[in-house]
Amino acid sequence: MTSERHRQAALAAMPFLFVALWSTGFIGAKFGLPHAEPFTFLFVRCVLTLALLVPLILLLRADWPQGPRLWGHIAVSGLLVHGAYLGGVFYGIYQGMPAGLTALLVGLQPLLTAALAGPLLNERLGKAQWLGLVLGLAGIALVLGGKLDPGETLFQGFGIGALASVLVALAGISLGTLYQKRFCTGMPLLSGTVVQYLATSALVGLGALVFETREIEWSPTFMLTLGWLVLVLSISAILLLMALIRRGEASRVASLFYLVPPVTALEAWWLFDERLPPLSLLGMAIAIAGVVLVVRGRAAGARRP
Repeated sequence: MTSERHRQAALAAMPFLFVALWSTGFIGAKFGLPHAEPFTFLFVRCVLTLALLVPLILLLRADWPQGPRLWGHIAVSGLLVHGAYLGGVFYGIYQGMPAGLTALLVGLQPLLTAALAGPLLNERLGKAQWLGLVLGLAGIALVLGGKLDPGETLFQGFGIGALASVLVALAGISLGTLYQKRFCTGMPLLSGTVVQYLATSALVGLGALVFETREIEWSPTFMLTLGWLVLVLSISAILLLMALIRRGEASRVASLFYLVPPVTALEAWWLFDERLPPLSLLGMAIAIAGVVLVVRGRAAGARRP
């Protein structure tokens, strides 16, 4: 009886554990980027992740995607979901955007995905979802308004380039999610992730080759951060997600993703003393409320016959 209670408690905690792990990706970028340029950092991370995932697939005898067409679609989704997303996030933080604000901006992915799902997937938005979109935009306007700087950088600590790169990340994860939903329905999760990381490695490797010096300071901080991002984010979080999907918990994970921005903001405040002014904190709360409305509206729509 006790062991069954422990098992149920562990299952109930798994979605929260996944979200907690996911939030540390932004913190890892903040820790590691002083020691390596963003595309170089991501290339090393992708190569190490592949070096661990490929033997794991062989050990588990997992299936590979069937046919070159599916491989191509998975590669495109990887360029969007991982390449544009991670590249934009890392470059934005590298340019000085706070980790908490970065997490909030890319955390608007359900809002942008819902807005694009209509014209791309013929999905209709309900009244609650439209309200969520308006709240999300209003919240972001307040957050950025609270960070405005009359100086040359436009915002406190970062400029328009950082904002643009994070918006590229937001567009990448949103379009990639829709593309994957439409064209990658037969994708095996583990081996499909390998194909996505292969495409991402080519993209960020090219970026490092063309735009960066490719110099790395192999400090203990960088190596520990890299190990965390590879083992905990790129491997453990994906395996945890697989376990949740098998147990039918994927929708619960999606509904908890709106907790990532405030958790990241708390972590960034504790570790780096990143502070948001009251206006930005109010905007964060409003934006998160908008995301909640959109996510719950999509979940209700999925359940409706």
